Amino acid sequence: MNPLRILRRAPLALVLLLVAASALAQAQAQAQKPKFEPTVGQEGKDVVWVPTHEAMVQQMLDLAKVTPSDFLIDLGSGDGRTVIAAAKRGARALGIEYNPNMVELARGKAAEAGVTDKAQFLQADLFDTDLSKATVVTMFLLPDINMKLRPRILDLHPGTRIVSNSFTMEDWEADESVQVEGGCESWCTALFWIVPAKVAGTWTFANGELTLTQQFQMLTGTLTMAGKTVPIAEGRMRGSLISFTAGGSTYSGTVTSGAMLGTVTTGATKTQWRATRVK
Repeated sequence: MNPLRILRRAPLALVLLLVAASALAQAQAQAQKPKFEPTVGQEGKDVVWVPTHEAMVQQMLDLAKVTPSDFLIDLGSGDGRTVIAAAKRGARALGIEYNPNMVELARGKAAEAGVTDKAQFLQADLFDTDLSKATVVTMFLLPDINMKLRPRILDLHPGTRIVSNSFTMEDWEADESVQVEGGCESWCTALFWIVPAKVAGTWTFANGELTLTQQFQMLTGTLTMAGKTVPIAEGRMRGSLISFTAGGSTYSGTVTSGAMLGTVTTGATKTQWRATRVK
């Protein structure tokens, strides 16, 4: 017999009783479902979960100088603390986490913090995630994972800021390193990089030629002027900003698409210089 027909013929009190019993059964089933609680050292796809100390989270964001104009992506976002902290600073922030239970937990914490308009979480593989829109990338991953990600990070827009909790990028030396105090007892070193513009090659300007060899943010090479070639020293990139010394002069400037524009300082004299990429 059709149960809907039975309900139509049953007294209203009986219908209400059946509805209440069904609601109670559903509530009991939900109550019996254990609440997910992450545990330190639990296995993940690529790494085990170890939470970043709150003081470390703040230091990482301080190193990157996170502001409301930033879009931060946290790789392996766990319980969402870094993403939520960035959102509290006004930044848009996205956490990438493979464990769906952690994603659900992080979303709940973001709701509790009142930052769901800024903090988002995506259940995804970090190796399949598009990082191109990030102005800041944060991570607490093992060195081998960092190294697998490194080529993609170096292809990000020059000036993108990268912060890692404790683990290096091997021979890509950090631009800055800070040891965190204030209660942090383990995994307390914040490492900071700025993605450098790619400038290796030959550049020409009005009265000379600049040849550069690049190892991440470090530059070596030669400057040729009026037929005289001298080595450059202290060559360095900081995002799109270039600086070096050569022949007693200090050069600084900004790299744009196929060109450099800046100032050369010789003693008390400052002049403008512009170079164009040849190859």
